[in-house]
Amino acid sequence: MKIHGKTWKFGADIDTDAIIPARYLNTSDPKELALHVMEDADPEFPRKVKPGDIIVADKNFGCGSSREHAPIAIKAAGIQAVVAKSFARIFFRNAFNIGLPIFESPQAVDGISEGDEIEIDADSGTITNHTKKEVYQAKPIPPFMQELIKAGGLVEWTKKKIKAA
Repeated sequence: MKIHGKTWKFGADIDTDAIIPARYLNTSDPKELALHVMEDADPEFPRKVKPGDIIVADKNFGCGSSREHAPIAIKAAGIQAVVAKSFARIFFRNAFNIGLPIFESPQAVDGISEGDEIEIDADSGTITNHTKKEVYQAKPIPPFMQELIKAGGLVEWTKKKIKAA
C-alpha cells in the first residue's frame, strides 16, 4: 500500500481533546467530527486540510482519553495517515481499529517540514520526502494490520470474515 500527500506538522503531546475537542462529542457522526478536527491545535486546520493530506507530529500523539472519536475525526477529514515519533498506545490501537494508517519514525518527523510532499510505502515502512529528496524509515505495518486498513477497520474486516464463512 502506498500513501502520497502533503504534510501538516504538529508538536508533541497532541491529546485527543486537541484532535477533537470534547465540546463536539455530542455526536459520533464522522462528517460532523471532521468539521472540527485539530481545531484546538490550529483553529484554521479544518478549513485548510484537503483529502489526501498527511499529519506529521512529534511524540505521544493521541494521548489523553481512549475515545475512538479522535482517529475517526482524522480519517473522516480525508487525512490518509499520521506519522509521529510515537503514539499513545490506546490511540495506536484505535487508529487501526477504524482503518487509519499510522507510522512511527522519529527520523521522518525531524526531517519533514509542513507542506512537504511525502510518499509512504506501508509494506516496507519507507517514507520518501519528494520535496527534500530524502528517505526515512518507519516501522512497516504488519500484513494483518494492513488488512484491517484495507477493509476500513476492524468492524468491516470482521463483517467480511463472517460473510465469507
